[in-house]
Amino acid sequence: MVRRGSPRFHLDGLDLEFVEGDLRDADSVRRAVADARYVFHVAADYRLWARDRREIYAANVDGTRNVMQEALRAGVERVVYTSSVATLGLRSDGSSADESVALAEEEGIGAYKRSKIAAERLVERMIVSERLPAIIVNPSTPIGPRDVKPTPTGRIIVEAARGRIPGFVDTGLNLVHVDDVAEGHVAALKRGIIGQRYILGGTNVAFAEMLADIARLVGRNPPRLRIPHAAALPVAFVAEAVAQITGREPFATVDGIRMAAHRMYFTSAKAERDLGFRPRPYVQGIEDAIRWFRQAGYLDRK
Repeated sequence: MVRRGSPRFHLDGLDLEFVEGDLRDADSVRRAVADARYVFHVAADYRLWARDRREIYAANVDGTRNVMQEALRAGVERVVYTSSVATLGLRSDGSSADESVALAEEEGIGAYKRSKIAAERLVERMIVSERLPAIIVNPSTPIGPRDVKPTPTGRIIVEAARGRIPGFVDTGLNLVHVDDVAEGHVAALKRGIIGQRYILGGTNVAFAEMLADIARLVGRNPPRLRIPHAAALPVAFVAEAVAQITGREPFATVDGIRMAAHRMYFTSAKAERDLGFRPRPYVQGIEDAIRWFRQAGYLDRK
């Protein structure tokens, strides 16, 4: 299901049938799931800033409610709901977190995280109260080809490949190839237990190391300037103030800097054990992302 006017060139060559609609429009969701045996709900408004943050909630919470209700109405056999590691608690010692600690909505940083937490809790309630046959997957930070928007992580890869990130904050991410995340969804459909959540992650990587890998792959020198979080926050506040005027999403966001105060490390051991999930080295995701961005002209833009 795609919105009218949404770009589709990145899906060329795939054997797909398109249905036009919008997550926020229950009637269009109903048409999309009619006669479906399975439903994968992978869509989200993945922005760390918006002029009107209600838009993020409308897509991520109201949209999820529509999909789940219409899946129930259609009598589908199974639903795979794409949540996020944003809904999970981090470990205070910086070690890899797992599925065992679920955050409450008020514990999330920013509208995106809070909306994903609210949506996951909604799905969990429907599993219990309405017997929704859903399995939850929690991707970490997917990277790779066909990132058409691009996502916030894709923007990092594009800007770093163009040599436009002069420094870094001391943080870390769990990076996973987007193709592995897709295969993890299929594995969850086939082998996942209804009501369970599964982290689909890859490798825990320091942000500085990620930037160094991107620089190496495009033949640039890696950034050496380490920026304290206290210095990065004012920059993000200014960037968001400018964005309120221009309407263009800022590269540095307050929520992003606040998240970066923690190393967002996770383990996909449960998915590996129960689903047969086997992520490839994360560098392949960066390589494939750079190759696709270059072919699609993203690295040539001003």
